[in-house]
Amino acid sequence: MQGIIAAVPTPIDASGAPIRELFVEHCRWALANGCDGLNVLGSTGEANSFDGATRGRVMGWAAEELGGERLMVGTGTPSLAETVALTTEADRLGFAVALVLPPYYYKPATDDGLYRWYMALHAALGARPIRLYFYNFPQMTGIVISQSVIERLHRAAPERFCGIKDSSGDLAYCRGIASALPGFIVLPSSETSLPEARSSGFAGCISATVNLSAPLCGRLWAGETGLADRIATIRGSVSAQPLIPAIKYLVGRRSGDPSWEEVLPPFTALTAQARAALDAIDLSHADSAVA
Repeated sequence: MQGIIAAVPTPIDASGAPIRELFVEHCRWALANGCDGLNVLGSTGEANSFDGATRGRVMGWAAEELGGERLMVGTGTPSLAETVALTTEADRLGFAVALVLPPYYYKPATDDGLYRWYMALHAALGARPIRLYFYNFPQMTGIVISQSVIERLHRAAPERFCGIKDSSGDLAYCRGIASALPGFIVLPSSETSLPEARSSGFAGCISATVNLSAPLCGRLWAGETGLADRIATIRGSVSAQPLIPAIKYLVGRRSGDPSWEEVLPPFTALTAQARAALDAIDLSHADSAVA
């Protein structure tokens, strides 16, 4: 799981139920247009607004239609038992990697407490081969997974704890982990980090806005120059609006299906002003028609 990875959104109908055909179409588009892998049911996929059964259903669609070797899936919840169940199901379906948030309800979480929680997940998985990547998103969880905890867990079970998606925006944190743990997969959450990725030891990126700029990002990752400013402009323009509704709106614009505009509470529909701003973004050469 390296390179350009899109954190894919989850299309829903008016009742809040995921829509298989739209989900699979967009995943296939992303993989055919610059993405090396996909992150299913992460923050962009509104995972924590779905119940466990719905998450399992979407996981099943992805595995059946796309194959698990190019997929990672979010399985972290505050409940250890639910996290074990979701991660076990991801392993059964053939997902290569589970992306696991820390238990984000009881705070402050100590380093020893986080170590104990992640090791309990590892023990419960037994001989199952699924790899675990940490998901560091302190703006949402209120918890920073410290570098010392990551190093300690990696030393204890290097075959299990072998990567991280960092959504903190702190590239110094990412550089520190990459420097301390050679071979450990470090994936910042913004494609604007790609120009320094190889020099800083990053393995690529996992990003929501890659759903829109994947063709450009794929070319940049392959070595083409002169694309970084264009990619940064797209990300900045999209991120200026409510991010998940904006991503879904623009995916719907590409696919021609307005069902993509549905979002789960507490998200709300975009304003007319926000839609107009998104419509003004130049996505030419970043929205290939390849399906």
